[in-house]
Amino acid sequence: MTDDDRVFKAMADPTRRMLLDRLFARDGRTLLDLQGAVEMTRFGVMKHLKVLEEAGLVVTRRAGREKLHFLNPVPVRLIHDRWIDKFTERPVAALTDLKARLEGTMSEKTIQVFEIYIKAPVQKIWDAITDPDWTEKYGYRARNEYELRPGGALNVRSNAGMKAMGMADVVIDGEVLECDPPHRLVHTWRFMFAPEQTAEGFTRVTWEIAETPGGFSRLTVTHDLTGAPIAAGMITSKHEGRGGGGWAWIISDLKSLLETGATL
Repeated sequence: MTDDDRVFKAMADPTRRMLLDRLFARDGRTLLDLQGAVEMTRFGVMKHLKVLEEAGLVVTRRAGREKLHFLNPVPVRLIHDRWIDKFTERPVAALTDLKARLEGTMSEKTIQVFEIYIKAPVQKIWDAITDPDWTEKYGYRARNEYELRPGGALNVRSNAGMKAMGMADVVIDGEVLECDPPHRLVHTWRFMFAPEQTAEGFTRVTWEIAETPGGFSRLTVTHDLTGAPIAAGMITSKHEGRGGGGWAWIISDLKSLLETGATL
């Protein structure tokens, strides 16, 4: 079964679509919270959530004794890029609407989690994230310059197109908090595009890369956007018509580059 098959199968069930709607309304829910919306046993809800997790549509995180469930828009983004762009007929409108619903309200979330599987070694993915010569090839095509040590600086530098739009040399800055090559990188992150964005201050980004069976690696990006609603809106794909689609678009483009040698 392909990744696309798992996503289509997961979304084919009305209960699982309802669970996605619940996470769409508010992310980071417990099993008990999700169970309250359906007339089903705890075990039944767990089985549906397992299907959604296997499809990559739901990502879980531990918070003390609780297990929290987050909506992951990346698989829907990949479905859109592979299938929706090919067609203009009306029957695909329903899936397009679902994509917009799943990805369009992420700006309301405090914590956003994005997960994707890439057929590439962990070290190669780490290099693609931290080497500025790599970061110029995908996503926003900017140079991400890291000092890979706790306390080291992060500077994301404008490309020629950004400078032509009047942006400063450094468009995002931050500080490295944790660095465990090639598996984990944590840093602060601040927009420098405009005064109102800069005024929101620093948020926190965590990159995690883990090897999985079959020659795949799992890349997870967790962005804690507490107190930064402008940044939360900017990094989601609701703004893709104005220059990009945030983290979902960036890591989808990274996956395409590493697996095929070409970007989206």
